[in-house]
Formats: sequence, C-alpha cells, structure tokens
Amino acid sequence: MVFRGGPVLTLDGKGRITVPARWRDVLVANVQGQMVVTKNPDGCLSLYPLPVWEAFENNVLALTTEDDAWRRFFIGSATEVELDGAARVLIPSELRAWAGLERDVKFMGVGAYFELWDSARHDAREAEALARARPESLRNLVIR
Repeated sequence: MVFRGGPVLTLDGKGRITVPARWRDVLVANVQGQMVVTKNPDGCLSLYPLPVWEAFENNVLALTTEDDAWRRFFIGSATEVELDGAARVLIPSELRAWAGLERDVKFMGVGAYFELWDSARHDAREAEALARARPESLRNLVIR
C-alpha cells in the first residue's frame, strides 16, 4: 500500500477525522480499518495501518537502551484506533493537543502511512523547508 498526498479535513467536535474515500476501502479491505496513531518528531501525528506499525514498532523495540527516550516517544504515545462505521478515526485528545490539531487538519499520505498536520503548522514547515537550499540528494533526483 502506498498513500500519496491528501486533503485538508476538519476535525469534528469529538476529535474524529473522516478518512478520505480514496483510502477508506483499501484500509478496510487490507487491515480491517485497524491503525495506530503516534507522535511524529516533526510536530505532527503519524497514522499507520496496523501491519506497517507492527514492522516499525519491531524496529523501535530493537533499538539499544541508549535510545530508550525514542522508544518511549513512539511506543509510549501510540494508540490503536479503528475506522468506525462512518469511516472516521478518533484521535486521542492528548495527541491532538500535542500536535496542535484543533480544526483544519492536513491528512497526507506519505508512502506506507499518513501524517496528520495542523494545516497552518504544515504550511509554515513547508515554507521553512523551501527557504533552505535543497539537499544534494534532491538536486540529483531526476523525474522521468
């Protein structure tokens, strides 16, 4: 499963967000709507289909004790979530607060998982990145 791009959505009053229709059926068919949401060090939340999370979690669990803070960061903030009958996911209030998610949320596919960004925070981060010089790895990337 590869997820790309995505819309700006609105959190409802209970902290739920509707998964865009283009991914809903794939998530229901492949993972029965089971996902995990956790903190992302970039200041957003990551929303993983359960098998993708399990692979990531295994890698985090294999880190050395020197990386305990990162293990706590990712696994300690992880919460299992599930698509409800209306294709919504409830984002826990403590994670919403941490990521600054209040209303407008960029629901972005970034490969094997999604990122949930406060829309204004995302725009600011993107502007910061574009203001810096492109890394060498991107300068040599050829689009065909």
